[in-house]
Amino acid sequence: MKIILVVDDEPIVIYVLKKYLTKKGYQVHTATNGNDAVGKAKELRPHIVLLDIALPDMSGIDVLQEIKKIDPNISVIMVTGVFEEKIAINAMQLGACDYVTKPFHYDYLETAVSVKIAMVLDVTRRT
Repeated sequence: MKIILVVDDEPIVIYVLKKYLTKKGYQVHTATNGNDAVGKAKELRPHIVLLDIALPDMSGIDVLQEIKKIDPNISVIMVTGVFEEKIAINAMQLGACDYVTKPFHYDYLETAVSVKIAMVLDVTRRT
């Protein structure tokens, strides 16, 4: 089963994304802070992480870097309420594969997740 880790400190965002992605057939796990996210990434090795930029204990950028140390093949889609070009560029340079703003466009999010999972599965098949 394809595993997604949703990391956000807003309970409503976690609830909506978990419900939506579960209906699409994904196994969805959640974390509400950076330390929990890093621990779950080590434990679960998700295919994709939907990662909020602003977390209570550490920045999403710091979490992104820690996840990439765990496994550079984990696809990370950064999620934010406010688009900031500098942060988006930095996240992409550090290995994020996409940058999505809230509120979500579910069609785009579903397409992005599907494409990223297909890419991850292709890479893991070749290694």
